[in-house]
Amino acid sequence: MDDALRLADWMPDVGSSPVPAPSEVPVFDPNDTPYLNRELSWLSFDARVLQLARDAHRPLLERLRFLAIFASNLDEFFQVRVAGLLGQEAAQLTARTVDGYTPAEQLATIRGVATGLMADAEAVLVDDLLPQLAEHGVEILDWSDLGDGERDDLGVAFRERILPVLTPLAVDPGHPFPYISGLSLNLAVRLRDPVDGRTLFARVKVPPMLDRFLRVGDEAHRFVPIEQVVAAHLPELFVGMEILGHQVFRVTRNADLSLDEEEEAEDLLSAVELELRRRRFGRAVRLEIDGPTDPEVRDLLLRELGLDEDGLYPCGRLVGLAGLFQLTELPLPDLLDTPFAGVVEPGLQSDDESFDVFAALRRGDVLLHHPYTSFGRSVGEFLHAAAVDPKVLAIKMTLYRVSGDSSVVASLIQAAEAGKQVAVLIELKARFDEELNINWARQLERNGVHVTYGLVGLKTHAKCCMVVREEPGGIRRYCHLGTGNYNDRTARVYEDFGLLTADPGVGEEMARLFNGLTGYGRENRYDRLVVAPEFLRPTIRDLVEGEMRAVDGHITMKMNSLVDPEMIDLLYDASRAGVEVDLLVRGICCLRPGVPGLSDNIRVRSLVGRYLEHSRVYRFANGRGPGIPAYFIGSADLMPRNLIRRVEVLVRIEDEEQAERLDQVLDTCLRDEWLAWDLAGDGSWRRNPGESGLDAHVQLARLALERARSPE
Repeated sequence: MDDALRLADWMPDVGSSPVPAPSEVPVFDPNDTPYLNRELSWLSFDARVLQLARDAHRPLLERLRFLAIFASNLDEFFQVRVAGLLGQEAAQLTARTVDGYTPAEQLATIRGVATGLMADAEAVLVDDLLPQLAEHGVEILDWSDLGDGERDDLGVAFRERILPVLTPLAVDPGHPFPYISGLSLNLAVRLRDPVDGRTLFARVKVPPMLDRFLRVGDEAHRFVPIEQVVAAHLPELFVGMEILGHQVFRVTRNADLSLDEEEEAEDLLSAVELELRRRRFGRAVRLEIDGPTDPEVRDLLLRELGLDEDGLYPCGRLVGLAGLFQLTELPLPDLLDTPFAGVVEPGLQSDDESFDVFAALRRGDVLLHHPYTSFGRSVGEFLHAAAVDPKVLAIKMTLYRVSGDSSVVASLIQAAEAGKQVAVLIELKARFDEELNINWARQLERNGVHVTYGLVGLKTHAKCCMVVREEPGGIRRYCHLGTGNYNDRTARVYEDFGLLTADPGVGEEMARLFNGLTGYGRENRYDRLVVAPEFLRPTIRDLVEGEMRAVDGHITMKMNSLVDPEMIDLLYDASRAGVEVDLLVRGICCLRPGVPGLSDNIRVRSLVGRYLEHSRVYRFANGRGPGIPAYFIGSADLMPRNLIRRVEVLVRIEDEEQAERLDQVLDTCLRDEWLAWDLAGDGSWRRNPGESGLDAHVQLARLALERARSPE
């Protein structure tokens, strides 16, 4: 298909659409400290995601997807952040954080904000999305909306597919209150025994392997929630009992791992497996119930789960909006974004079927920008070529998050089976991917791959790969360093940079890095690489201080989160010294911009849109000398965990054309008038769409297509 047509199909019609009205996320942080509260900042990010579900310029099923993403994000927030604060409160900790809050004050503030966001999400679904989806034949019906024939058909499906896997659990003196697994969908049922008149209670878990929404009819896109189908057939579960009522509920539990150093040193794999089993029984932190709430059911659940009233979050029509992901897979292209296939970078293009990626990299480095650059036609082909090339002797790689059907892992196994030396450092503690990573680790080991699990006390978050190849001139190393995971699926929707290089200096430094990660070693020195935890903080400090000494200091940083107080103070110092600071922070930002005398010269923007802004880019206008900028891409945000508790890698970009591309991307993001939100010093975010309607994602897709049409 012609590139111009591809882009025209993909672009939203911003030119002819009315400019949306300005909007605001009024999650203020009133405390009089130099730092915004981390938890409120995170909730502000999820509120910006929720705003995308309101955006009438987006296809309806994409808006539904953003609503599901919002709900999934909020689930994780309670599983990790709220759980941690509840633990601090239970330990009677009252010390204030740098932003001025005690744990109890944070919990109270979070409850107010989260309750409001959940109510907003319910309104977006019920008042906005569902009526519009119904106009296109997509309906979420209630059981009461169905005709007799439709109910009969669902009754047959219930008896054949659902009833056999349901297990009603009674609660009485002979049957203790059952364990409620985290984020599972449940029905609390009140019954009466007609023989002795006793009022009884039972719990029915909706099996998670079943679809959340059951199709009504054979072809129409009409659905009914599975919990309503189960509720309608409760008499078949409790034969002879009188059903007094039921409530749908869901419990959120602490899902963070807790590993001590002794366990890590002994056997990290066994320790993580043990913690995964423990996590299933983590403390309850939130109870969601559909309304109106039965007081007896509410009190029983709160009591048995060990929660007080502050742990109760009433829901509206649906409990667990993350289940809406199912409907975003409907084959309705008019209600979805048109897929954009990433381009093949000019340095990797060839009409020759015998294309040699290694020869291409010897000609020069290749900068990748996913998803505008195809992951499969760059990183995927690089790894596949390494697996099948008889001249390749070894592959070394870090894996943090991979997809369930990873082509990356397939290439590593293929290489090991071909007799190559393959060493993979797989991070078992990647949150919520621990079990998948354990499975991959075992599969890799079974196929002859040398698997290690990183350094004691540190997560390995770096994204890097090294291929060692025997060539006529001797051994040569080919490397990939990136800002995102080696994940085929997320690479289609996560915005990330990567560098493919055959530079001998980078190769030598990567070899030292991997030797330190898989073996022993201290105080490695690097030139092109910046490695945490040893060197990242001092390097950033030196570069910022260099801009403070320059006549025209300017710092541009693009990252996911900015939390570290020392780094924030450093940027405040830079602002007071007259340095211009532009920050692109997708999610959490604890820095207060634009505060007189503190941060007058600092601006903070957040882009939230079709693609998840995930890359980390650091630009210092005088980083390599007066008027000579320094550019870095890599895996690290400016958070304490990245600076102190993780192995992270940045790589300096030296090629002028690649530096210009980074400038182009940063400039596009800073000029965006469609996706961008601007942060105020009080913690609120405001979106001010401009008349030009510059959408950074559209513009970067256009630039990628133009680049692909102009091969080097």
